[in-house]
Amino acid sequence: MTIAFPLPDPAILARRDAIVEGLRGLVAPEALVTSEDERRAFETDGLTAYRKMPLAVVLPSTTEEVAAVMRYCHENGVKVVPRGAGTSLAGGAIAQEDAVILGIAKMNRVLDVDFGNRIARVQAGITNLAISAAVAHEGFFYAPDPSSQLACTIAGNIAMNSGGAHCLKYGVTTNNLMGVTLVLVDGTVVEIGGDHLDSAGYDLLGLVCGSEGQLGIVTEATVRILRAAEGARPALMGFGTVEAAGACTAAIIGAGIIPVAIEYMDREAITICEAFAHAGYPLDAEAMLIIEVEGCQEECDAMLARIVEIAKPFNPTSLKVSQSEAESAAIWKGRKSAFGATGRISDYICMDGTIPTGQLPRVLERIGEITQSYGLRCANVFHAGDGNLHPLILFDINTPGEMEKAEAAGEEMLKLCVEVGGCLTGEHGVGIEKRDLMTVQYNPEDLHQQMRVRAVFDPAWLMNPAKVFPLEGRIAA
Repeated sequence: MTIAFPLPDPAILARRDAIVEGLRGLVAPEALVTSEDERRAFETDGLTAYRKMPLAVVLPSTTEEVAAVMRYCHENGVKVVPRGAGTSLAGGAIAQEDAVILGIAKMNRVLDVDFGNRIARVQAGITNLAISAAVAHEGFFYAPDPSSQLACTIAGNIAMNSGGAHCLKYGVTTNNLMGVTLVLVDGTVVEIGGDHLDSAGYDLLGLVCGSEGQLGIVTEATVRILRAAEGARPALMGFGTVEAAGACTAAIIGAGIIPVAIEYMDREAITICEAFAHAGYPLDAEAMLIIEVEGCQEECDAMLARIVEIAKPFNPTSLKVSQSEAESAAIWKGRKSAFGATGRISDYICMDGTIPTGQLPRVLERIGEITQSYGLRCANVFHAGDGNLHPLILFDINTPGEMEKAEAAGEEMLKLCVEVGGCLTGEHGVGIEKRDLMTVQYNPEDLHQQMRVRAVFDPAWLMNPAKVFPLEGRIAA
């Protein structure tokens, strides 16, 4: 399987010098990237198997500059690909030859913090982790925590409705987003939502969050900040089979217990992450759960005791409860570094399907069968508590045909997620990776209605146009 891109518009390519000259008057000289060598840094994102050289790259510093660039591109019929930090694993920020990349990474300041009302207003180019760092001195934090939180921007989090290990308790981006400043395709600046819990009228904020840069460019965001718990304790629980770990997860959730996080790793992932983090993971286990609870010491002890009791019928082979902040940090270092640690030993693609938690045992078994049928290896590491799977399919890109086999295996896994009542994506978005699988989850009428909504914002399909919807059958406003 090779993912197709639209053919570039020859008229736009022929006008490249004039388009670049027009952009030059809108931003500072250092904010316009035009040479081939410098543009090459923006030709791909976290889905590195696919690359396209952008027409130009613009890196504005203010909402006003973003609006000016968008207005200019709209008037000249130039496509725009929004970009945060470029960590998208679904190809959401990959360029096109006839498109300008508009990056917001320079817009990275905290604008205001209101601890009394538990909100922070930030520029959208700020990294996820920087928000927590900015409010930690008052005992607050920003809850969504994708593994790339050290690098990924809030703009990208909003585009993909990102989650993270702790979304089981605290929700994903849409549950922690209060408002945005959005620049529309024609340069119009609108404010959606704000400092209060809910806004009158249609839920446009819910529409923008997860829209993958197709409706406009978010330049500022108001997010919810939360008071940090008194304490938190992760525990490691090893199992003799992957099915037992999956069934235990379903049993914990089914009992009405909501820990802060339940993260899953199979033997392959345990071995890879332990070699990197030295966190004391059980190397003899076929699967492992990281279960974190929070509160005062008595609350943590009581909840862990209940979880251990629920786990007994599934015969856990080991149990280790963190006894210090250093141990907790090491446990989470292994999990948060899973993708990078895997990249040390192999090429891989990372899937992002979501399933009902009760289907975990069946799906994990089928993922193993699918991987074996292609003669590949797979490291499973994912958010088990909410059924958001991240199978890492390992392959050697230097071996002809292996990447294609890995993509085919990943396609089967995503189809399996839909088959059992889940969906194609949990937090990575559709991008280009799952674009042609949208017909698996949605019938033509569903897709048509979604495209009609999109086209209201962008009739000419100038915003991130190669993404999300199959290239065939697209509609205008």
